[in-house]
Amino acid sequence: MSIKETSNYKAVSETLASSGQPDEMQFKAIAEAGFEVVINLAMPNSENAIPEEGYIVTARKMVYVHLPVPFDAPTAGHLRSFFALMRAFEGKKCWVHCVVNKRVSAFLYQYFRLVHGMSSNEAGKVIIAGWQPDRVWREFMALEAKDVGL
Repeated sequence: MSIKETSNYKAVSETLASSGQPDEMQFKAIAEAGFEVVINLAMPNSENAIPEEGYIVTARKMVYVHLPVPFDAPTAGHLRSFFALMRAFEGKKCWVHCVVNKRVSAFLYQYFRLVHGMSSNEAGKVIIAGWQPDRVWREFMALEAKDVGL
């Protein structure tokens, strides 16, 4: 099994990938591909959520962090926490996922725009193809550095 088979897989860089919800075999492939950290932004009761995901990931000797973000109510606080995680795992090979890679797309967009100073167009390259953010996500993606305490 290839990591590229994970739903909405996106290779962001050599050390960062994003996707929708991986299954148990895909987590095995993720570990075998050298990923060291898995960050899950999905809610524990999301569609296809794996209740034992933390165990599955850590059994593969990867670090697991669950930062649950309600799809209909992402906040600047969630974004601050995400930025802290990305700083904490800088230099590590990270896989970030949610249910279908929409939440992650928005969070990575903001990470590259606000933390790394990329233009909206450049940061937009991390967003999965075909997603048209609704009002909630457009407002979230319009947050500025001052809104998240940067």
